[in-house]
Amino acid sequence: MSVNYAEYVAGLVAKGHAAQKIAENFTQEKVDQLTAAVAYALTQPDVALKFGEKLVEESGMGIPGDKQLKMFGKVKGTYFQMKGQKSVGLVETDEKMGMEKYAKPMGVIGAIIPVTNGEATPVVKSLMALKTRNAIILAPHPKARNTNWEVTEMIRSILKKFDAPEDLVQAVAPDYVSIETSAEIMKQVDFILATGGTPMVRQAYSSGNPAIGVGTGNVVTIVDGTTKMDDVATLIMKSKTFDNATSCSTENNIIVLEECYDAFVEAMAKVGAAILKDGSEEKAKLLKTIWPESPANHDLNRHVVAQPAAKIAEMAGINVPEGTKMLIAEENAGYGNEFPFTGEKLSPVAALRKAKDFDDAIQQMLNIFEYQGKGHSCGIHTTIDERVSKLSDIVPVCKVCVNAPQSLTNSGSWTSGFPMSMTLGCGTWGHNSISHNATWKDLLNFTYVSRPIPSFQPKDEDLFDEEIRNAFK
Repeated sequence: MSVNYAEYVAGLVAKGHAAQKIAENFTQEKVDQLTAAVAYALTQPDVALKFGEKLVEESGMGIPGDKQLKMFGKVKGTYFQMKGQKSVGLVETDEKMGMEKYAKPMGVIGAIIPVTNGEATPVVKSLMALKTRNAIILAPHPKARNTNWEVTEMIRSILKKFDAPEDLVQAVAPDYVSIETSAEIMKQVDFILATGGTPMVRQAYSSGNPAIGVGTGNVVTIVDGTTKMDDVATLIMKSKTFDNATSCSTENNIIVLEECYDAFVEAMAKVGAAILKDGSEEKAKLLKTIWPESPANHDLNRHVVAQPAAKIAEMAGINVPEGTKMLIAEENAGYGNEFPFTGEKLSPVAALRKAKDFDDAIQQMLNIFEYQGKGHSCGIHTTIDERVSKLSDIVPVCKVCVNAPQSLTNSGSWTSGFPMSMTLGCGTWGHNSISHNATWKDLLNFTYVSRPIPSFQPKDEDLFDEEIRNAFK
């Protein structure tokens, strides 16, 4: 029997609108009660681990314990950011300018959920919607359909417990999860919050409805040798192996100044990285394992995504030391399609490059971003503030992480100032509409009220410098 996707989605949207009309009358206290209840219940250790295990079983990707930690960090962090913040009615007053600002909901949000973060993203996006009195429809990746459904059902039970409409949070039923359903959702909702690959994000932006999406990640980090190399190795390993690198926010390319290159390689080996030399048979085998159809195309082999490094090495027929947790392939010959290690790998695999000096390192980073990842993030391990400033001034990214594990920082953490988020804006560099990490504040409409104030129009003598005025005499 053929599926009428438009009709199915219309039913979800109608239920969402009905629930949202009720939520429009919620007080700030009610909104805050619901967000607190959902955040608390979904971050109970047994619950968070259960959904982590469920997603790993369903998708075959990632590590249950790391997914549990992700739930703790992202869900609690999201709630922490919104706790005590105004999102209902009058939220801001500027008496000097006679202005008032009122927050209002958007309506029904369509949320596209990636498989790589299919445990925490549904909860985070639901919290964002509840805080802003919106309804939300969660559209998962097919390999996360059952996990998404169970997470949503738990959130709905909490809403019912606290006398709120369950349909404020809906999920696509497992049997209806498909590209067609997601596309139809993007056509019918009031606003789209999209997290996923570039083709899906571009579809969101071309749907005809307002959207926030994220760009492709391909994070590059520079190591200049001025920090303790053992610490650098530990941070990079921690980031790159977390949840088997499900996050596109982790180090994909590492550029090391030649003066400390050997020390870096030695330090990485000590923490469990296997280095594959340029021109080696091992590197060639790994390349064909990750990108089986290279050089014709560079579609990732789905069987390596978020798998342990040792398993990937075994798939490639490479002998690596026992306890290997990360594979590092030297890639010094070039950039782009002919050198695919330059790009995203979604696995505990990184490319390693040698730079003759800091300026060369920046240029190499720029070359990589021209191929993939522009707008997302970069990192640097250094004690020289001037290098941080220069990097930040030149490189087209929205986030620069200094002396930190990239994937555990650029999406927000308890030890950084980045907002907690599962949707990282990449600016126009990444074909996105925002340059910041999306939060609940991005799901609000605002009404601005203006009252008469005394004129503040200045005289030309006060507004324009004398040099400018004299130039036109």
